[in-house]
Amino acid sequence: MRRARGWLVLLSAAVLLGGAVSASASEDERARPGDWPSWQGDLAGSRFNGAEDRITPETVGGLKLKWAFAYPKTGAWVKSQPAVVGDDVFFGGPDARFYAVDARNGQLKWQFDLTSVGPAPMDGVAFNGATGPAVAEGKVFFGDSRGYAYALDQRTGELIWAVDTEDHPRGWHTSSPLYHQGRIYLGASSAEHGGGPDYPCCTFRGHVDSLDAKTGELIWRYYTVPEPQAVGTWPSGATRYEPSGAGVWGSPVIDAETGTLFVGTGQNYSGNGGDFDTLLALDAIDGTLRWKQQVTDVDSWRDLCNVPDSAGYCPGLQDGTALDFDLGASPNLFPVQGRTLVGVGQKSGVYHAFDARTGEVRWRRQLSVPSPLGGATGLQWGSSYDGERLYAASYFAGPGTLNAMDPATGEVVWTTPNPADGCDWGGAAAHPDQCVLAHTPAVTSTPGLVYEGSTDGKMRIYSAETGEVLWEYDTVRDFAGANGLTGCGGSISGNGGAVVANGTLYVQTGYEPMYPSEHGNVLLAFDLP
Repeated sequence: MRRARGWLVLLSAAVLLGGAVSASASEDERARPGDWPSWQGDLAGSRFNGAEDRITPETVGGLKLKWAFAYPKTGAWVKSQPAVVGDDVFFGGPDARFYAVDARNGQLKWQFDLTSVGPAPMDGVAFNGATGPAVAEGKVFFGDSRGYAYALDQRTGELIWAVDTEDHPRGWHTSSPLYHQGRIYLGASSAEHGGGPDYPCCTFRGHVDSLDAKTGELIWRYYTVPEPQAVGTWPSGATRYEPSGAGVWGSPVIDAETGTLFVGTGQNYSGNGGDFDTLLALDAIDGTLRWKQQVTDVDSWRDLCNVPDSAGYCPGLQDGTALDFDLGASPNLFPVQGRTLVGVGQKSGVYHAFDARTGEVRWRRQLSVPSPLGGATGLQWGSSYDGERLYAASYFAGPGTLNAMDPATGEVVWTTPNPADGCDWGGAAAHPDQCVLAHTPAVTSTPGLVYEGSTDGKMRIYSAETGEVLWEYDTVRDFAGANGLTGCGGSISGNGGAVVANGTLYVQTGYEPMYPSEHGNVLLAFDLP
């Protein structure tokens, strides 16, 4: 078994929480080595739990289902990656509720109704609940699909504060928060790209926020595009605004040594301008720009770009610039020859690596090739770094692949395609019209192992050395939930990935494409007998 370098072990053990812990938080509320208290796993976004020593290449074949937690059927995707601190598991459901359950048995400890805060969302904008949480200072922090940010009491679920961070009616959070030294950092994206021909597209401005963790007060905001201006009309007569968009879909990371916040942005919804498809390096204290790398020259895309004869609403169809090539993945920080690099996956299929202090390009690697699906073929949500290699997975790439790279050069060490028989067995076999061999989730790793789920409904664990599949489990089946409901799995959830904490593997299942079922989706927990 390989050993993670000391740099990564220190991050996983010492700053896994994502910063200093308030003196008011009791010892049993604090994250410890082996916990997974944030979407990123640690400040550097490694998505690596170096303290995991029960699930190993030698024992992984013995993983069994421990418990399931079932959701009411809502028709919405399940997308809130859990956070685990001690015996508590925190996550949001597609039913607009936020839950805390016992890690040992899945029994409910408390729940919070998100609809008790603020007005309902705008018509036509989905409200399917919370992002993945971050746990710190005795609080649980998360955003939701209306643009609210929350802090709940970690022990009781009592609301401490909730703030509406979004003045745009279609704004929301898909970015999960990062806690560091008394502040919360999270990005804002929006559903405005989904407006139809009569919609006055578009006025949303992506942004990154820094909030006071005690009060929710906004400390600074960085907008990714200037204020959109009316520049005429669309063919329907609706007012045309530009530039717009550049939403922040992914989650930020921080270089604690330099106090630099890194986060990627998405495409323009209309026009061409601002920091679209850009990796931003911001001063974590005041939000000022330190450097930026824009990786696409022009990229203006909205849902109407997928509709036949829509060139009038999607000008990029005519000149090939309707790409949807977001930097929607969370970045990774990693050391190479005494320098810290920051890497990030793009929906073009390229993984980019830059010098974290200067923004200089160090290397790029094409891991999938765009097709008529555009950005849907590339890298989404996030990659993992285990102290020796980087791991990134491609989405609808025909098939999606899991890749291991040398962090110094980007050289591909191994590539494993989504198994070709993924749609031929298990629950997905009954739905050949929906099943696809693709990797939606962010990648996760522990010593010697890499975790990645698929739209074929299978959760798989791979050898970090060779890419061989060591364990797989079909989730497209019915489960008796520990909370008394019956649930059914499906595509392994995006907006996050597998969580491995204290000898247990946690998997949210029920994402796009949704497999038909009379039941809602489930959170599954696996451990060794």
